[in-house]
Order: sequence, then structure tokens, then C-alpha cells
Amino acid sequence: MTIQPGGDMHGRELRGADLAARIRAATAAQAAELTAAGRTPRLAVVTATDDEASAWYVRSIENAAAKVGIACDVLRTSTAGGITATLTQLADDPEVHGVILQTPLPGGAVLADLARAIPADKDVDGAGPESLGRLAAGLPAFAPAAAEAVLALLDDYLVELRGRHAVVVGRSVVVGKPAAHLLLGRHATVTICHSRTADLPAITRQADVLVAAAGRAGLIGPGHVSPGATVIDVGTNATAGGGLAGDVDPAVATVAAALTPVPGGVGPVTTALLLRHVTQAAAVPG
Repeated sequence: MTIQPGGDMHGRELRGADLAARIRAATAAQAAELTAAGRTPRLAVVTATDDEASAWYVRSIENAAAKVGIACDVLRTSTAGGITATLTQLADDPEVHGVILQTPLPGGAVLADLARAIPADKDVDGAGPESLGRLAAGLPAFAPAAAEAVLALLDDYLVELRGRHAVVVGRSVVVGKPAAHLLLGRHATVTICHSRTADLPAITRQADVLVAAAGRAGLIGPGHVSPGATVIDVGTNATAGGGLAGDVDPAVATVAAALTPVPGGVGPVTTALLLRHVTQAAAVPG
């Protein structure tokens, strides 16, 4: 069903499970073809943190990779120097097709500085400055998977973007900024908001499509949303009970035409796209 921004349908859930399953199936088929040709797709995840939430995410990537036929190596270190040395080694390894630098990083380490060591053709989560620069310039690059998942879900539910006003709340290089560039590429008019935006609700209520990616649980409430808007919640905030909460209050469903749930919305699509990037990288002769 097509969802027209500004329509009068309320509260439809934009779930990511079906889309993620289709992406995984296509990825598994491509991985099988590459493996049969002697080029098994291989992902390397570099981590330097004991953070349990990060460890859970890395384990989920390992499990998801195994299910689609992608080899996944997790390399652990504890210093910025160790990260740089590991990334440099992986950059030169022809059997490694994708590299991810997992956050959080050791104290004093800067993601943009360390990610420079990941070649753009192996930067499958679009973390490096070269990848981000190419994305901003409209050149071929792997987009950060979470930002790409926003567009993938909007496309899957046939949400019109051309000429519409999209508001992105959050300016990180992981989601906010790349999502804004992707939306611009689809001919949306884009506004980026952040922690210093004055009168945030007045701006977000202008949105036909609202993307919440600030990393603050429940930041967006019904008063932030125009009736009939489509709301994409990228937030994954840990709760006291060990669950996840989005940046959007679920009560927004009483106002919005459609809303992604957390969990179950953007998350499954993000992981599926990340693994698709690995097989795409492996398919390029090198």
C-alpha cells in the first residue's frame, strides 16, 4: 500500500522483517555463487571495547553472516595503535572484502582518524571520511547501513519522497548526515535538526517524513509530529529492563500515518544491508 505523506491513515507499523528477509535471501544467493567461484565473501570486525551492548551487536553480525554464507572474523585489540595496525593489515589482505570498526572506541580515539585506514572499497558500513565524502558528492560509495535502511524502508512501503519535506533529527556521521544526503538524492527537501535547534517541535511538525536519529529515548512525542506524517525511528536506546527503546514515543502512532517500531523496524534492515555490502564488495574483481 502506498503511504502518501500528509494522508489521513494513522498508526501503521512499518516493520522491517519482510524486507530484511528478502535482502538476506538475495545476499545468500550471491554469496553462494561467489563461494562456488572460489571467492568466499569475508567480513572482518575490529573491536576494542568491553561494552556489552557492542558485544551483543558483534555477535548478531557473526550469526547473521554465517546464515548467509559470509565468513566473519572478529579481531579484538585495546588501543588506538592496535586498531590502526589491524586495519592496515586488513586493508592489504585480498581475502578480506569488508571491514567494520566497532564503536565505542578507547579514550582519545577518533573514529574519523582511525577509519581512514579502511579502503573505501572495503568500507562496507561507510564509516570512513572518503566514503562519506563520496556519498555527499553523489559518487558511488557504501552508505552507512543504518542510513541506507531508512531509505530502503521508505521505498518498500512506497512512501513518496520527491518534492516532500523530510526532517532529520540528528547529525551524526553514522545516520543523520548520510540519511540527509540520501534523501536529497531522492529529491526531498531536507532539514537537519540537532541538540541546539531552537523550538524543535515547530520544525519537526513541518515534516512529511520525519527521521529520528538523535540517540535520546522518547525525544519525539506526538506534539513533534504533523498529522499524517511518516516517522522513521532509528533510535536504539537501552532500557533499565534490558530492552530497547526508540527516539520516538510510541504514542506518536496516534498522530502519524506510519511509524517504524523499535525493535523490529530499521534494525533488521540495517544488518541485512551491511551483509549485502560485503557480497557486493567481494563481487568486484581485485
